[in-house]
Amino acid sequence: MKIEAPLLAALPGIRHAFFTRQGGVSQGIYASLNGGMGSNDDPAAVTENRARMAREIGVEPGALVACWQVHSADAVVATAPWTRDDAPKADAVVTRTPGIGAAVSIADCGPILFADPEAGVVAAAHSGWKGAVGGIVAATVARMEEQGAHRADIRAVIGPLIRQASYEVGEEFVARFLAEDKSFARFFAPADRPHHALFDLPGFIRLRLEQAGVGQVEDLGLDTYPDAARFFSYRRATHRKEPDYGRLMAAIALA
Repeated sequence: MKIEAPLLAALPGIRHAFFTRQGGVSQGIYASLNGGMGSNDDPAAVTENRARMAREIGVEPGALVACWQVHSADAVVATAPWTRDDAPKADAVVTRTPGIGAAVSIADCGPILFADPEAGVVAAAHSGWKGAVGGIVAATVARMEEQGAHRADIRAVIGPLIRQASYEVGEEFVARFLAEDKSFARFFAPADRPHHALFDLPGFIRLRLEQAGVGQVEDLGLDTYPDAARFFSYRRATHRKEPDYGRLMAAIALA
């Protein structure tokens, strides 16, 4: 049902999980632990799935909070639970309030969980390529600092996401990165098809974490695309011509 990162599991008073697709009640293409409120799954099933996730990290079902994710560089602070209708449009949740589960949903994009155990501040961020380029990591760390965290004390973990071997992109995608910094060429490898390349999203996210001054970074090294038994994948669902796809969740909370 969940994967834990050694870097975070060692911290007292902090509960976290990168949830797999296993251990829920959803059926069909959403089987079984689909956390996607934006999917076309049965809302009652998604609600039950998210309640199970909340219990795994020791919070009440209504206290597992996530944003309306819009591939932005916006991070928000949660001091109390909000409803789906009230959720802000942003891509990271920061909290220093015990009992609040900061959560993100993903289906190939990168989930990043952050914790400063000394200051008692945690965060969850959703980073696809747009967020990584746009600055979601820097924004999350800045919000954590506002809540009392110190960059050098922050631990960050990159969870399951689409990895380079599975992430083929076109020339325009590559050009967008090189226009910002020619050195970003190191995040691209040749693809089998002409005029295409393979993009290293987790490597780029790690760069952003290092640029933000995060003290310790761990990458779980897990690829969502080839592992259909454990992970949902937007790209895999698209290649299979499936009508929709489930969403994975990652969450962190102060006990």
